[in-house]
Amino acid sequence: MRVENKTTEFKREYVDDIKNTVIAFANGDGGNIFIGIDDDGSVCGVSDIDDIMLRVANAVRDSIRPDITMFVEYKDEVIEDKPVVCVCVQRGTARPYYVGSKGIRPEGVYVRQGASTVPASDAAILAMIKETGGDSYEMARSLNQQLTFEKTADYFAKKGVELGEAQMRTLHMIGEDGMYTNLAFLLSEQSVHTIKLAVFDGVKKTVFRDRKELSGSLLEQLEEAFSYIDRYNRTRSEFSGLERVDMRDYPVEAVREALLNAIVHRDYSFSSSTLISIFEDRIEFVTIGGLVKGISLDDIEIGVSALRNQNLANIFYRLKLIEAYGTGILKINECYDEYKEKPVIETSSNAFKITLPNTNFQKDIYSYEAGVASVLRESYGYYKRADIPENEERLRIKKEESYQPEKEERIQAVIELCQEKGYIIRKDIQDALGISQASAILVLRELTDKGILVKKGMARNLRYYLNNNQQIEKY
Repeated sequence: MRVENKTTEFKREYVDDIKNTVIAFANGDGGNIFIGIDDDGSVCGVSDIDDIMLRVANAVRDSIRPDITMFVEYKDEVIEDKPVVCVCVQRGTARPYYVGSKGIRPEGVYVRQGASTVPASDAAILAMIKETGGDSYEMARSLNQQLTFEKTADYFAKKGVELGEAQMRTLHMIGEDGMYTNLAFLLSEQSVHTIKLAVFDGVKKTVFRDRKELSGSLLEQLEEAFSYIDRYNRTRSEFSGLERVDMRDYPVEAVREALLNAIVHRDYSFSSSTLISIFEDRIEFVTIGGLVKGISLDDIEIGVSALRNQNLANIFYRLKLIEAYGTGILKINECYDEYKEKPVIETSSNAFKITLPNTNFQKDIYSYEAGVASVLRESYGYYKRADIPENEERLRIKKEESYQPEKEERIQAVIELCQEKGYIIRKDIQDALGISQASAILVLRELTDKGILVKKGMARNLRYYLNNNQQIEKY
């Protein structure tokens, strides 16, 4: 008795959903479709074998993606003296196959479940992609094949690099099966991988000043992210003799290399965003994806390069965005050769973080310390480096008797201001004393540490009050 099973399907006559079963067999272990046999196994035959074969062949050729024609064979057979069409389908090598008009989604991808043809689950689709595309995310076939590349084409044109179908194949944006890869997806307007940027007040993630999220082509995100950071990369001017010297908060080359590192080396198999956080004293670049297996942090810092996204790096190299592999971290460190504070690199199993210090923020602190050292020398004839601690976050003189007059007057002014107003905020101190935000933070921290002031509230509601339980004397 004839029965349907995982590799056998009966159709009384040609119907349009035959293509779904062809897809299911190609995505599975192959199978045969018999047209002219009823569901119960009884043979009814077909009236026109040539017409049936033509209709099935046209549906397979026109409706199924990727091209599956080489894995499908059509036979005319005679069963119980009646003509029957047999469509023989082999397991395909470019799975998942799908209905072109519906895309690589459950409603377009089919598999066999027993004797039935059913939509594939998301997990089954991803498993097929990984099986046929390997472990490399950028080489796997994109789930979205309706991609556009206007921004990427404009960027290539600006760099004088051609981007046509032939070039896209060479760059591995189009795979051997003629389908767009995930690399193409990353460079398309449809890319869902984002960069999130945020600017914070002070040195903690408490008060947002601004934020932005970028999406679309990675090349467009690169340009927009760099422009955004540059707006907050302030310029400080100093005079050396008659010459004015302009200094940015962050070396531009270091920002550029950290941003390129975050984009090129990210693990795009995760959906989380790349995070860029701008504080008063630093910028943090947090990239999803830890170190490539077999590479240590020490290896990275001496210039060893192991690329997670080889083809993406090749495109950035061709566009002259990167000069050579493995030089980014070295360049970042070289930008800080003349500064005491150095970039910090941290890694975890699934993340990579680069922190760039604000060179001008640190200079404010060094100037403050230098002033204290000068006063100590003038007053006592000596000073010890231990009196100015290694943590540059704030100034603490260990010998309580060694307070300089300038500092005493400044702190006394803060106390009087607080008595007059009832409470103060950081901006009050900046305005009243004519000092920078960094210096105001140092003063407030020292007064709260000494118990002279107490903090109440958080973020925008943060206020500083005199401690009523502390006897206020001349400080």
